Amino acid sequence: MTLLKVEDLKMHFPVYGGVLYRQVATVFAVDGVSFSVEAGKTMGLVGESGCGKSTIGRALLRLYEPTSGRVSFEDKDITHLKGRKLRDLRSDMQMIFQDPFESLNPRHTIGDILQEPYIIHHQGKPAERRQEVLKLLDRVGMPADSIHKYPHEFSGGQRQRIGIARAIALKPKLIICDEPVSALDVSIQSQILNLLIELQQEMGMAYMFIAHDLSVIKHVSDQIAVMYLGRIVEIADSETLYANPQHPYTRALISSIPEPDPRKRKNFTALKGEVPSPMNPPSHCHFVDRCPYSQPLCSEKTPLLTVKGTNENHRVACHFALN
Repeated sequence: MTLLKVEDLKMHFPVYGGVLYRQVATVFAVDGVSFSVEAGKTMGLVGESGCGKSTIGRALLRLYEPTSGRVSFEDKDITHLKGRKLRDLRSDMQMIFQDPFESLNPRHTIGDILQEPYIIHHQGKPAERRQEVLKLLDRVGMPADSIHKYPHEFSGGQRQRIGIARAIALKPKLIICDEPVSALDVSIQSQILNLLIELQQEMGMAYMFIAHDLSVIKHVSDQIAVMYLGRIVEIADSETLYANPQHPYTRALISSIPEPDPRKRKNFTALKGEVPSPMNPPSHCHFVDRCPYSQPLCSEKTPLLTVKGTNENHRVACHFALN
């Protein structure tokens, strides 16, 4: 069952300047993306820094007001919800942030932070909320005495566990994980990833997992969308994408994954040039200036995300998709 459906979502930011402080440019952070997230499954969103991944997550939760497009949650249009309806929706949609230290109020104890979702949504009495907080701490592997401590008294991995506890407090149906392990040591990353997988199996939640590390994305995702400069260039199930990437950008990303066995050599696909500015992206195909296979058609016609092979769930935005 489709839990979340995104259709042609755009998120453009005006840039102001000059003596009169007028709009002088536009940042095309997200430029028309469409995808869906199935209930209980994980949708991975991967790409270089600045491609618009985190912006999508914030737009879905309405931390940003989308410029255009449509977002549906359980077949209900939530694109322009406001007030109480938006607040009620957030009990079903939560977010785990990249930097847990910035997302946790340094002036509040962990007990106060974890009780806040219940208070906002008017759930339980003080004694009941305290018991729920203790259960949350135990579920994410934190000691009970954490309830009296402050965020600065914990390590990065422990703070991320607290962020996860806050996200699952109201038993949401969808959690947007915005690079939740990118700031952690490798050994701690595996612990947090395993915790997220266990919680998903136990609670039946869906994840939209945002990351720039393809090895992490492969470990947790059922379906993966690859982003470049505000657009999705390829989308497929995890196994198909890694076994048969068809977009040149996807192939370059996968070839850059480190191989721990020195006896196994990989043909690294180096990309030329730098990522263009999202204020002035190339016309039509955004990847045209860095693509080793570009043709004149790429600068004349925008490639659409379409099925190129026999797999209906494997779509590529490229005129000359690789086979």
